[in-house]
Amino acid sequence: MLRKLSYLVALARERHFGKAAAACNVSQPTLSNAIRRLEEEFQVPIVERGQSFHGLTPEGMRILQFARRLMAEHEGLQQELSILREGLTGQARIGAIPTALPVVAHIMAPFESRFPHATVQVLSRSSREIERGLRDYEIDVGLTYLDNEPIPDVRSVPLYSESYFLLTRRGGPLDEADEVTWAEASELPLCLLTPEMQNRRIVDASFRLAGHAVAPAIETNSLINLYTQVRHGRLSSVIPGPLLTVFSPERELVALPLVDPDVQHMVGLVYPDRTPTTPVAQALTSIVMEEGLPAVLARQMREALARLKSDAAPSDS
Repeated sequence: MLRKLSYLVALARERHFGKAAAACNVSQPTLSNAIRRLEEEFQVPIVERGQSFHGLTPEGMRILQFARRLMAEHEGLQQELSILREGLTGQARIGAIPTALPVVAHIMAPFESRFPHATVQVLSRSSREIERGLRDYEIDVGLTYLDNEPIPDVRSVPLYSESYFLLTRRGGPLDEADEVTWAEASELPLCLLTPEMQNRRIVDASFRLAGHAVAPAIETNSLINLYTQVRHGRLSSVIPGPLLTVFSPERELVALPLVDPDVQHMVGLVYPDRTPTTPVAQALTSIVMEEGLPAVLARQMREALARLKSDAAPSDS
């Protein structure tokens, strides 16, 4: 039964019989026959009939939910038994919003040290994709916003408060500024993240609170591209604080705190509010608490801001 249900999960994910069969390392007739046997066992149609895959029936969607839950519980049981034998093994699947990717290494380094037999898959995902991934058992843990568009039916562990900076080139009207208002930033040509990113929705809301709407010249779903657009072009951007701990602005760039309004949002780990908690979620939350990661990340942000002020200070020469 479990194997046949795994074929159904693959079919729903791939939306193509041949691709689903390849993902399961079986022939297409084997997968198709397994789906038909599921229909016979449950006595309901599971797949919409046609020459190609057109989707699942309402009954098929209900069985798919059951299949995902059963497979997740089976995997969790395997991990628990494995921990008793040799420690955590298998793959930990983490979905992280792009703005939080700079802090993932702080979690992964102690995780890899404690659980050398486990592998990790880190996926860059929007907050809505993380919500869907947790619901559909496609990821174990998410790293996302906790207090803006919060995800329902999850437990959370706060990590850090995200603040926002204007990244711009030196030589402009803001050279002597220590900070910049959102209204002032709205007057500049901007490169911002794409609208499906929650960070972009936060940025847009902040500009609206300042009484201004913006139409960016360039949109991108990549933080690296956002940074390089500013570095090599005429554009400015709004960046999250953690990016400054990875890409310290070079001499030709400056990062200024955005104020009026002062905007901050909490980011942390989220995992399904289910009992029992998966071993992966237990392991990651324990690491956050035992390593004191919130304090570590707060200290790194203070150090990054201190470097910014030092770089901006005029030379004695």
